[in-house]
This record gives sequence, C-alpha cells and structure tokens, in this order.
Amino acid sequence: MSAEASEAAFRAQLVLSDQRQLYDYWCGKRAADDFPGRKDICPADFPRLLPNISLIDIQFEPFQFRFRLAGTKLREIYDREVTGLSLADCCWDDNKDYWTKTYIRISQTGKPAQGVIRGPSAEKEHLAQFWLRLPLATGEDRPGMILCHDAVIPAEDMPGALPGDEHAAHRALAV
Repeated sequence: MSAEASEAAFRAQLVLSDQRQLYDYWCGKRAADDFPGRKDICPADFPRLLPNISLIDIQFEPFQFRFRLAGTKLREIYDREVTGLSLADCCWDDNKDYWTKTYIRISQTGKPAQGVIRGPSAEKEHLAQFWLRLPLATGEDRPGMILCHDAVIPAEDMPGALPGDEHAAHRALAV
C-alpha cells in the first residue's frame, strides 16, 4: 500500500472533524514518509483545538512518558491537572496498560495512532473518549514527543448510536 493510500485509510477512520483537521495539519507538516518535528508545529495554526491538545515527552530506555502540556479540556477528562505528570503518575484504572502499549508502539514505529475507548476511568464509563496520537521528532530519527488530541462525548451521542442505546460505549471499542 502506498504512503498516500495508507494516509487516506488512516484519515477515513477518524470520526471527529477536529481529529481530521489536526491530522491533515500534521500530514501537511511532514516530509515524505517521515513525521514532522516539534519545531514544525505552531499552535496558533489550530487555536480552536488547543483545549483538547496535549504534548507528551518520550523517554527511551526505559520507556517513560510525561505530559509536557495539557489543554484545559484534559482537566475535565482526568479530573485534575496532568501537565508535568508521568503516565505512571496518572490514575488510569484499567486503561494504564492500554495507554502504555499505545505510546510504546508510537515511539517505536513513528506511526500515528487513533481510537476510541470507554471512559477515561471506571466512574466515567458512560463517556466515549476519542483519541488521536501523532509522533513528533525532536532532533533524532525517532519520535521524541507525541502530539495528542482527546475528546470525550456521552456514549449515546456517538456517531451511529441510537437514543437510549446503553451499549454504544461497548461498540466504541470496536470502531
């Protein structure tokens, strides 16, 4: 599959228009099959998305991930300020392994990732968290940072959910 076809297939999986906007921006900043650098990204280019944006620093050997910056909507998602916290410091409930594996895969492959999960935590299982993770170079040939977009909506408001559909959040895992 060509890089162009792969890019189009990835984009087609993005459910939210904000995700597509950020992904298109990221693609426009990258060179060939590479990923853009942090220096190529200008937050002023997407001001409306900033509340849902975070930047995660990658440390290799051993892998550690730290929120360098977290938009204001992330406080609502995680019920606290996460700027400066490591992945290990955050209360992820059952999702800690999920996020750890996701960040390691992005760090190793340099490929973007996206998905949707239930909750961000056990007490918020009525919500669906749509996420997008985009690798950024910081001077090396591997990602040094991850540009993130997160949006949380009630599961019953998910695209394709029917009114009163209590199983919509479970279906979200299969999107």
